[in-house]
Amino acid sequence: MKKQNKKKPIIIAHRGASGYRPEHTLGAYELAIEMGADFIEPDLVTTKDGILIARHENEISATTDVSLHPEFSDRQTKKNIDGTLKNGWFTEDFTLAEIKKLKARERIPQIRHQNQVYDDLYSIPTLQEIINLVKIKSLEKGYEIGIYPETKYPTYFHNIGLPLEEALVETLHNNNYQGEQAPIFIQSFEVSNLQKLSSLTNLPLVQLLNLDSKPYDFVNSGDPRSYRDLTTVEGLQEISKYATAIGIHKNLLVPRDTNDKLLPPTSLVTDAHAVNLLVHVWTFRNEDVFLPLDFQGNPQGEYEEFFQLGIDGVFSDFPDTALDAIKISNK
Repeated sequence: MKKQNKKKPIIIAHRGASGYRPEHTLGAYELAIEMGADFIEPDLVTTKDGILIARHENEISATTDVSLHPEFSDRQTKKNIDGTLKNGWFTEDFTLAEIKKLKARERIPQIRHQNQVYDDLYSIPTLQEIINLVKIKSLEKGYEIGIYPETKYPTYFHNIGLPLEEALVETLHNNNYQGEQAPIFIQSFEVSNLQKLSSLTNLPLVQLLNLDSKPYDFVNSGDPRSYRDLTTVEGLQEISKYATAIGIHKNLLVPRDTNDKLLPPTSLVTDAHAVNLLVHVWTFRNEDVFLPLDFQGNPQGEYEEFFQLGIDGVFSDFPDTALDAIKISNK
């Protein structure tokens, strides 16, 4: 995969078509596939009995109806998750059978109020159920649809005795995801997590890079480096030893000024390509609250701006908009 020919950027449906359906549901993933997304992206956490499920957070009060289940009222608690104290219900305190009693809800109803009509329609999917959907849809459409799973809070889950890596690799290998050309990328914000995965599988790995913070495994180990340090030429060379791509916050590539206007792009794409790393950029959304001032009311224009910089893929809540922008940029 590292030596692939230059192609149009891949469209990664961020948590599914999450601009149109509650995120991380089979409904959101299926809609993204119907819209033409190349990959669907499940964030993975685990249950008490070690089953990988799709949630952006292991705290699920904002994305499920768990608070309405009196039988689970005693599960509400406070936990320190990667240095942040959170109050709510946590997936690792539920078995899969219990998780399946819950229904998904829109995470940002104040912005995507229209998605609330789909609240309580979908259960919380397992990774295996997502793979099953992708396989069925790939057969229907006659081409392979990829998956782009993210391991969430790997240090935290390792420290409570529920490591994600082995369960993820076992599930993927059992479903015949093998080798560098497999239609999959595995992503993480942590470094040691990816390095461990690289010893367990030869599937493509993606180092996620955020803005002004640092990987939590660095915090945990006392490593002084930040994500910014990983974007240097030396940092990218180190990443290239275990990863196929970087997944970057879009402001790392095109910064914004204090008025939210775009500044000239950095050299990150050129630097990454020089060490044979693909560059996937996150997250593209249609709503003005997420757009730079330059492209208020024109989300397609933002995609076109980034496509011109030679990126290899985008994470989008609105895969149909992303695909429309690719068609326009290719004219």
